[in-house]
Amino acid sequence: MTDHFDVVIAGAGPAGAQCARDLAARDYDVLVLETENEDEFPRQSNKSTAGTFPGMMGSFGIPDDVVMQFTDDVVLESPSSHFTQSQPGAVLEFAEFKRFLVREGRERGAEYRFDSRATAPITENGSVVGVRYDGDEEVRADVVVDATGPAAPLAKQLGVSDLERENQAIGIEWEMEGVDVNHPDYADLTDAMMLRLDHDLAPGGYSWIFHTGGDTAKVGLCYIQNEKYHSNTDGMSIDGYLEHWLESDPRFADAEKLEGKQHRGSAHIQPPSQLSTDGFLAIGDTVPSIDPLWGEGIHKGMKSARAAAVAIDHCLTGTVDTSAEELGIYDDLWHRDVAPDAGVRLLMTHLLYYAPNERYDRLMRDINDIDIETLAAANGGSVRAIAKLLHREDLPMLRDFARENPDVVKVGLKDVVPFV
Repeated sequence: MTDHFDVVIAGAGPAGAQCARDLAARDYDVLVLETENEDEFPRQSNKSTAGTFPGMMGSFGIPDDVVMQFTDDVVLESPSSHFTQSQPGAVLEFAEFKRFLVREGRERGAEYRFDSRATAPITENGSVVGVRYDGDEEVRADVVVDATGPAAPLAKQLGVSDLERENQAIGIEWEMEGVDVNHPDYADLTDAMMLRLDHDLAPGGYSWIFHTGGDTAKVGLCYIQNEKYHSNTDGMSIDGYLEHWLESDPRFADAEKLEGKQHRGSAHIQPPSQLSTDGFLAIGDTVPSIDPLWGEGIHKGMKSARAAAVAIDHCLTGTVDTSAEELGIYDDLWHRDVAPDAGVRLLMTHLLYYAPNERYDRLMRDINDIDIETLAAANGGSVRAIAKLLHREDLPMLRDFARENPDVVKVGLKDVVPFV
């Protein structure tokens, strides 16, 4: 095996595997280092709820056979109300999805080395030139990509990643059967993806039911370990909160967990301070790229992978130049295409999870009353549209939020008032 490649990618998750897939299709010599054993892949990293939308499926050529269930609606719940919007989607079988990306990359010429844990970047004259893995093994490359997620062993050592614990969201999910997806006391969740805002179940976060066909569903919750979590928690672990929901919600009265189908994961809800340096890029949840508001990470990670592939192709075409300046094209593409308005969406996220339960009930009434165009604009970060969801009674809450979260407010306002 050669010890030099055009590109070495650490991590075979959706972002890493998609980046390898794109680059191999352009005839670059690509090596992917993956920590897990190939025979069991991705047992340890099968961590996503895997809800996505047609835009991702079509843009990246994802086949229907990795879909557990196509959905027709998105449902938002509060403690005593709900909102339903027609929105086609898909709940993926995440492990099959990951294996598909690996298989496609290999068919296009990418090499994979499983049981290979990337541990450190190799640098020369201030530029990254390779990766050290499995102790003393080394491989060289013109460009190195960290796609290992929050672990970020390469990005952290290079100072590219600055993930902070207080911005970490943790999640747990079970695949279940016997779920009553059309209970008379709740919204009809048949062929739907549901997100519930309720601090009694997920303080500082949300819970979900994603229908996967028949009486089966993915059921879980996640939350940021922030002020709202600490002010609401009574010492329960995340497992305790999930068990509390399963025991108290009649939709789960006859439900059973599917053996071996528990998934755990984490991601960071914060904008990246840096994305690249000389000879190096970070993609996917290493950066991180997850949408802070609703937690959608697959499409964001895939788009970050494609943006990285475009930047690498630019740097390796003609005269090779992998300087930070040239690779900075990736930074521009990331902010334009992957996560535009990241600051204002982060502000919306923190404000949403700061609100009390009774405000969630009012929110459901409000979004049921406004038109779809305004709702879409609010979800996209339009200040004018968001203002239509606020009331005079919210002023004390907004004042307290701004006082307690000045940095979040400042970053968010920069997206809409650049001189702030």
